[in-house]
Amino acid sequence: MSPRLRTFAGFGITALLLFAVAPLVLGDFRLGLLAKYLCFAIVAVGIGLAWGRGGMLALGQGVFFGLGGYAMAMHLKLADAGPGELPDFMTLYGQLDALPWWWAPFANPVFALLATVLLPMLVALLLGLLIFRRRVRGAYFAILSQALAAAFAILLIGQQGTTGGTNGLTDIQGFFGYDLNDPVNRRMIYFIIATALLLMLLAAWQLMRSRYGELLVAVRDAEERVRFLGYDPANVKLVAYVVAAGMAGLAGALFVPAVGIISPALIGVVPSIEFVIGVAVGGRASLAGPAIGAIAVAWAKTALSERVPSAWTYFEGLLFVLPIVFLPGGIASLVRLRRRRTAEAPAAPALEKVPS
Repeated sequence: MSPRLRTFAGFGITALLLFAVAPLVLGDFRLGLLAKYLCFAIVAVGIGLAWGRGGMLALGQGVFFGLGGYAMAMHLKLADAGPGELPDFMTLYGQLDALPWWWAPFANPVFALLATVLLPMLVALLLGLLIFRRRVRGAYFAILSQALAAAFAILLIGQQGTTGGTNGLTDIQGFFGYDLNDPVNRRMIYFIIATALLLMLLAAWQLMRSRYGELLVAVRDAEERVRFLGYDPANVKLVAYVVAAGMAGLAGALFVPAVGIISPALIGVVPSIEFVIGVAVGGRASLAGPAIGAIAVAWAKTALSERVPSAWTYFEGLLFVLPIVFLPGGIASLVRLRRRRTAEAPAAPALEKVPS
């Protein structure tokens, strides 16, 4: 089977599992958990593009996830409060009499929807221009992106009256007129998230197989040679970084109606590292590996926290160490290895015709 047919078959099987099998075998609670895991998978697809193809270890994707999540949550909180009313936490924590000016545009649903993706992409564009133009890369880029996630979480915590502080934006009841307490509507949210994941996988596949995808890999492996050939590696990296930020923002926006909350605890340094752990476990150089790894790590985190609440973080760390040491290519490398062995297996000898 050709690589393109294998890819299309993979998309078909994934769609069948997400849209037919999962809703049939999972209850409402577990399906809601899967919706949350799929949001993490969308972030992982972007990290796989930036890190796996571009060599940029993005440890600050929680920033873009949070920007998209807060943009969506701000609109939903304003919609829940009603026209001319303040969200409940502002009167409780901030004792405000008027809506802050920077909240006002998010009352418009079109502005809010566009902001969930375009705002993270704009921030990534500005940061990327500053970082990549100065040729910051490797460990320095990873540390800088992680520090950005920490600073963003601290900023949100310090503005309790306007961002909810440590608690974040909670108790979100509606989603564009739909009651999130209704199980039917929650299933609708799941299907929206599953569709978004498939679209992001399709977009990543298109980028990877394009001329830009080949150039991105070339920048990762031999940046100076690419520069010698007349290309600007900073621009090539910038595109992948911005696209990954847009995916993370979309995931954050979908996470809010799926869970009903967004807070600094969900977007700081630790969540950003967990995103990368999922990508490493699944296989950062493959298309579906990052998504599979993100879902697997999120599921393991839930399962372990239910059984060993005091020690699950150690098991989570072990999940990251073992693939790096024993399986650097992640889960996806097992599939590639099996396929290679099948291709290299000697053909069975033909039966000789016995003379009569």
